[in-house]
Amino acid sequence: MPFEPGASYVFRPLSPADFPRLAQWLAEPHVRTWWDAVEVELDAIAKAMETGETRPMIVEREGRPIAYLQSYDPHREVDHPYRDQPAGTIGIDMAIGPPDEIGRGHGGRIAASFAARLFATGTMRIIVDPHPENARAIRAYEKAGFRFVDRRHSQYGPAHLMALDPQIEETDTP
Repeated sequence: MPFEPGASYVFRPLSPADFPRLAQWLAEPHVRTWWDAVEVELDAIAKAMETGETRPMIVEREGRPIAYLQSYDPHREVDHPYRDQPAGTIGIDMAIGPPDEIGRGHGGRIAASFAARLFATGTMRIIVDPHPENARAIRAYEKAGFRFVDRRHSQYGPAHLMALDPQIEETDTP
């Protein structure tokens, strides 16, 4: 991975107290363009918190919440469009919330940092699926080491499916 994970980002579980901030972020033009309506997203996130379908989180930097991130196992849903990915795959979705944090390199660094944590616990692949027209997200994920897999269309709309696999250290054998 190009970025050193470091300890600059804290990933904490989303709590009900975070919903007003999350609603504000989801209403921001740079997020609203790529995510569903605020009420739809908040309902889905609340449901995910109850069912465990996804792990919704707030990402903090220097004690300040700056992003929403959720992770999921595509194999937990019978009809998930990414069930064809290898066992041990985790999907993530992310949105940088505050407009003043956009364009500062957080997306790629957050993805790389979270990926390092997932790989350390045995995850075999991480996938992301930004909209094909979301060039900013695609660039951020590329900076984190994700590579293009294919274009898809699912119930969520068009997707530019990308994957990151753990780097295998090559050793010299005598």
